[in-house]
Amino acid sequence: MTETPIRALADRAELAELVARHSVWLDEGRYDETGRLFTEDVVVTSLRGEARGIEALVELARSGHDTYVRTLHSKANLVIDVDGDTATVRAHDIAVFVLDDKTEAVAAGVHHYRARRTAGAGRFDHLVITPVALTEALGRAL
Repeated sequence: MTETPIRALADRAELAELVARHSVWLDEGRYDETGRLFTEDVVVTSLRGEARGIEALVELARSGHDTYVRTLHSKANLVIDVDGDTATVRAHDIAVFVLDDKTEAVAAGVHHYRARRTAGAGRFDHLVITPVALTEALGRAL
């Protein structure tokens, strides 16, 4: 009787962890961990283009993030819907892009993830990033 609610909580915790790890993956350039977060056939669509597969995803991420001195992504307001071995997650993302030691920019967007359970672990197989806002370069106070 308690197995189903416990499984639902475990699924939600695992998906929230994947979303958090996606931010760390980007911010720390942990591209060697891509297979832990995404399926081999992942499709990602963003303002910068579309990537199909792990290799293309890493290339897309690097082209968008390796030009910055540092990035910091923060995801919140997760809405998780689990349906058996698949799930969707909607998350708000606020990102700070450090351009140099004097300027930064801030972006906001909505991430729409789709995940599926593979070999006992959940991974994302689809991600659509919808931009909401992006600032011009801002002077840094820190």
